[in-house]
Amino acid sequence: MKLHNLTNNVGATKRSKRIGCGQGSGRGKTSTRGVKGYKSRSGSSIRPGFEGGQLPLYRKLPTRGFNNYRFRTDYALVNVSDLASLEATEIDRDVLVKAGLVRKQAKLIKVLGDGEITSAVTISANKFSKTAVEKIEKAGGKAVVIAKAAKDADQGEEDSK
Repeated sequence: MKLHNLTNNVGATKRSKRIGCGQGSGRGKTSTRGVKGYKSRSGSSIRPGFEGGQLPLYRKLPTRGFNNYRFRTDYALVNVSDLASLEATEIDRDVLVKAGLVRKQAKLIKVLGDGEITSAVTISANKFSKTAVEKIEKAGGKAVVIAKAAKDADQGEEDSK
């Protein structure tokens, strides 16, 4: 027995459907998709609220009430246990970014108190939880609160334009 002598078992392979080859393929004009156009394309889905191009109902109605989404303050969260794994004695935003604990785009950092820290480190962040400050100071370290300089700087640039 050699490789070129091997054959598939009977019924193991099927003839492939010739889809999208017109009326002659035996699958009709919609080629087993059921409809023509956008719905026949792979990955197509119509978003909720879409009304075929006319102004949808959610845009016709006036907005009411207040939502805090535009005015929220987003912090990149770092736990005390994550800081314990770092070898630096002074930890700031750049060290956290370099260690991969915080994204480069993160403007504000908050340190949370989950986990334990045993080494004395000086940590600079925008906000600390009470338990994080307790654990850092208990280990002999220092929690330094820095101003929201990044966000204020952005607003200052916008104001000067």
